[in-house]
Amino acid sequence: MEVPQLILLAILPALVIVAGLKDLTSMKIPNWISGLLILGFFPAALLLGLQPAAIGIHVAVAVAALVIGMGLFALNLLGGGDVKLMAAACLWLGLSGSGVFVLATAVIGGIFSLALLVSRAWLQPYVGAGPGWLVQLMEPKGHIPYGVAIAFGALVAWPASPLMIAFLG
Repeated sequence: MEVPQLILLAILPALVIVAGLKDLTSMKIPNWISGLLILGFFPAALLLGLQPAAIGIHVAVAVAALVIGMGLFALNLLGGGDVKLMAAACLWLGLSGSGVFVLATAVIGGIFSLALLVSRAWLQPYVGAGPGWLVQLMEPKGHIPYGVAIAFGALVAWPASPLMIAFLG
């Protein structure tokens, strides 16, 4: 195993975990996370031997995810940070990994949203003395930090990514 390859392959898991935690605690996903994901993809793809056509497919999948995400943003179904994170993750996951990613994100997001709504109904009276981010998270009509589901979805899909397949193959 090559150390540079391992370092580059750790970019996606590390940054989506940071994004999920930032969204959970602040209801925001900083642009620098998606930016680093985009910048890190190209050296990783080249070092792992992806052909230019394959890289082009990854870019096309990311652009498609961004366009669809912009529609969801316009409908107020996703936040801007969620859309950018999903597109950046799709860049890394390519066509084969993005299908798994979308499905896993939807399932995990549904379960997480239901659990959060139930927690808000039952636990909200008890979190007043907790940290500020927890109080904000438990607001009865507050936002759902969907970056948590996006992070889990990306981690579930990561082994199906052409980058991981190239590394393991």
